[in-house]
Amino acid sequence: MEPINARSMLDAAASAAATGQPPVERRRRLLPAALAVTNQKVARAYSPIVIAGAVRLADFALLSAVGIAIYFGYVVPLDGFRWEYIGAIFGMTAATVICFQAADIYQVQVFRGQLRQIMRMVSAWAFVFLLFIGVSFFAKLGGEISRLWLSAFFFLGLAALVAERVATRALVRRWARQGRLDRRTVIVGADENGEQLVKALNEQDDTDIHVLGVFDDRNDDRAMDTCAGSPKLGKVDDIVEFARRTRVDLVLFALPISAETRILDMLKKLWVLPVDIRLSAHTNRLRFRPRSYSYLGEVPTLDVFEVPITDWDMVMKWLFDHVGGGLVLLAALPVMALVALAIKLDSPGPVLFRQKRFGFNNERIDVFKFRSLFHHQADPTASKVVTKNDPRVTRVGRFIRKSSLDELPQLFNVVFKGNLSLVGPRPHAVQGKLQSRLFDEAVDGYFARHRVKPGITGWAQINGWRGEIDNEEKIQKRVEFDLYYIENWSVLFDAYILAKTPIALMTKNENAY
Repeated sequence: MEPINARSMLDAAASAAATGQPPVERRRRLLPAALAVTNQKVARAYSPIVIAGAVRLADFALLSAVGIAIYFGYVVPLDGFRWEYIGAIFGMTAATVICFQAADIYQVQVFRGQLRQIMRMVSAWAFVFLLFIGVSFFAKLGGEISRLWLSAFFFLGLAALVAERVATRALVRRWARQGRLDRRTVIVGADENGEQLVKALNEQDDTDIHVLGVFDDRNDDRAMDTCAGSPKLGKVDDIVEFARRTRVDLVLFALPISAETRILDMLKKLWVLPVDIRLSAHTNRLRFRPRSYSYLGEVPTLDVFEVPITDWDMVMKWLFDHVGGGLVLLAALPVMALVALAIKLDSPGPVLFRQKRFGFNNERIDVFKFRSLFHHQADPTASKVVTKNDPRVTRVGRFIRKSSLDELPQLFNVVFKGNLSLVGPRPHAVQGKLQSRLFDEAVDGYFARHRVKPGITGWAQINGWRGEIDNEEKIQKRVEFDLYYIENWSVLFDAYILAKTPIALMTKNENAY
């Protein structure tokens, strides 16, 4: 099967549009079974990888704090301060985390239990102390180590670990009841293959897979109404709308790899979603090397698309937005005050302007801007594009639009509302149009840019694709640059785009008015 990427998908979508095929991003009427699922309240998912990493950090910090507290409370008053103890504490703590990892303790499934993880933890903790005692004996340091400190560190450290694990267990079980640890999954293929796949997923112990239902385009006898108790929720086209009404984490194809053409046609519809997409290999006779597979329990799968920013990347992105955004907001406050004063003196009306725009996964969000049009001619839906020498733009408005100072209030969206990032695809107005066509009608696959949170600035903007969109090339280029950003995201890439933004605003503003 050929490798699939966003660029090839965009090309395929463009060719489909050229042949007159209708855009795939159209609202469809969902079946009652699908509507019943979407009407359920769903909590935001928590990453098991981040949870495990946070517990590692908590173990290291907790044990270090216990060892240092006992050292300063007992040893220092008697023998004075010695750096060797501090080194020994950090060394033992790091060795403990490594041993816990080797004992396979850092898994969400293990956190849910109690006796199993406690026994492994006690064994690993005791092993670290025996190892330390052995090393100090052979290094002839036994007489220099306080036995009371060592004993107190062992027992108090173990008590602290047990208390931490009890609290972690309570939290993890609570999150599990809320569905935050489930991987909400839909299956494509309501035939015998689909039924076998659903059974294989449901029969596994300690699985985090929650099958919501199955989708299939076929209406003949090959398509079942239910697969191993999971209802048929609609056709493949319905998955896009379904995934935007409720949380879907994984789309799993139960079709054989030999159905390449059919799979590609479906992927062209689904790649715009911010979900993992995999092909199940549980019934395929053709076997690849073991490294080619990723596993859902014991079910082998082949990865097709992955969520662009997830796990620790999402944490880094959040920190970059809130810490960096907070610093930028503080630096920009004096400029924002001057702009607000100029707007108020220039024309009557409010200083800020609120507009509905597309956010992550096509969510409608309110974006704040400084008002640049006369208040009585405001256009909240952006149904009419601002053009050069537009009479609706005020004198101050021309300047702040040219310099993009009108975008500064969106820092409040980043820092306080959290529905924008500092860097990402620019959020377009919901009714943004190219001539008489909506943007998603002009560029099929347009909504793929919403697989990540939109940003105040982006890769397209610093490369000159900003301002008025009056021809198809401009919106096509924006989408291409946005997809490149999504596929190549990193914190350093964000920092580079942010640093380049002021230069781009001064040198590449010919389309901004």
